Amino acid sequence: MSINHRVVITGLGVISPLGRELTPFWNNLANQSSGIGPLSSLPLDVIPCKFGGQASCFTGDISEFGPLEKNLQRAIKKNQKVMCREIEMGVAACQLALHHSGLADPQLRDPDRFGIVFGSDYIITRPEEFSDGIAACRNESNEFQMPNWPQIGRPQVNPLWLLKYLPNMPASHVAIYNDLRGPSNSVTIREASSAASIVEAVSAIRRGAADVMIAGATGSRMEPLRALNFMSTEPMASNRENPAEMARPYDIDRDGNLVGEGAGALVLESLDRAVARGAKIWGEVIGGASSAVGDTTGAHSGRDHIRTAIKNVSRTLLDQATKAGVDLSSDQWHFHGCGKSDVQGDASEAAGIRDALGDLDVPVTAAKSYFGNLGAGSGAVEIIASLLALEHQQLFPVLNTKKVDPRCPIRVAKSSDPAGNAFAHVAYSKQGQACGVFVRRL
Repeated sequence: MSINHRVVITGLGVISPLGRELTPFWNNLANQSSGIGPLSSLPLDVIPCKFGGQASCFTGDISEFGPLEKNLQRAIKKNQKVMCREIEMGVAACQLALHHSGLADPQLRDPDRFGIVFGSDYIITRPEEFSDGIAACRNESNEFQMPNWPQIGRPQVNPLWLLKYLPNMPASHVAIYNDLRGPSNSVTIREASSAASIVEAVSAIRRGAADVMIAGATGSRMEPLRALNFMSTEPMASNRENPAEMARPYDIDRDGNLVGEGAGALVLESLDRAVARGAKIWGEVIGGASSAVGDTTGAHSGRDHIRTAIKNVSRTLLDQATKAGVDLSSDQWHFHGCGKSDVQGDASEAAGIRDALGDLDVPVTAAKSYFGNLGAGSGAVEIIASLLALEHQQLFPVLNTKKVDPRCPIRVAKSSDPAGNAFAHVAYSKQGQACGVFVRRL
């Protein structure tokens, strides 16, 4: 990144298993309250893991999108018929962040200088979209007749069905509703999506292409087919009598991921503009980095590619922080890890963090211990959690980590650890894509 314009964070929006507004979200973190509970949106008779992080605070009601003028409320409500839940959560998080920033009034923003970069998972179409068409093509024996599909089945499918599942639609909806004509982009690299979106948005402001950007991501592992796919390809946590104890990052007794859902959005703004309008500044983004390292063995056994990707990103972030004059003494900042509770993944991630930190004894926290894996939405929600930790000068500990795995050579955050005045956040996908940001408090 070139350093032409300093970029700060002036608005936050969150949809998560810990709450839909910043106050309950923070209170749950501060009180070490888990958002993991019994799943009600998935067919429990066919999935192995019965618990996860549901964003039960979000039902899709228009009131949950934040304070909106009537015309904007009508526009969003009308178009919810072409939004799946992930897109709804993403749009809601963006509208909440926009309101929180004080820029909800169109007269306060220049549409040509306001853009959006937003991430998501690849979104799986629900089979129900095709049920009427399939039913129309069954014969008397209830057998599906493929030759009948073009003329009889396909016309029964809503012609707009695909709009409900395109990963670029959160950014598209938000840009259209709010008349944002600046740079626009969408990112789809699983858990690394949030930080990648923020890095791109910051770059747009630094190079002078925009004055204000919305960035973040939405994600879910809760849709039935997605949940089945995730549970069959990723190690999952074993069911426990107390589900709040199932997410256990870096613990020697961890045994896998937990499904979750959520979205987070940040309003990013040039420092000069934010100061000129008297905006509340939550932090300054001083660094961003990404790395992609493939698994050359194909075995996924050692996960060395993840270790290398995490190391590459973390070292770059620390170099950027040093150049920006950040005090990297051990108690002056914290590291926010990905912390999926994956046995091998956590070990590889922690080794990569240690490679980058060297002798620095920095507390490492992981908010997934509170709500599970939110997919692409995880990073944005976690970054908001760390911003609130800086604001309240209180670091939330990693839940359930009673004995740190010797293969995770990091200082796992406890309730007594300070939040400091800055943080690094890094996330990775199992394919070896990693991305991170470094933020300091002003």
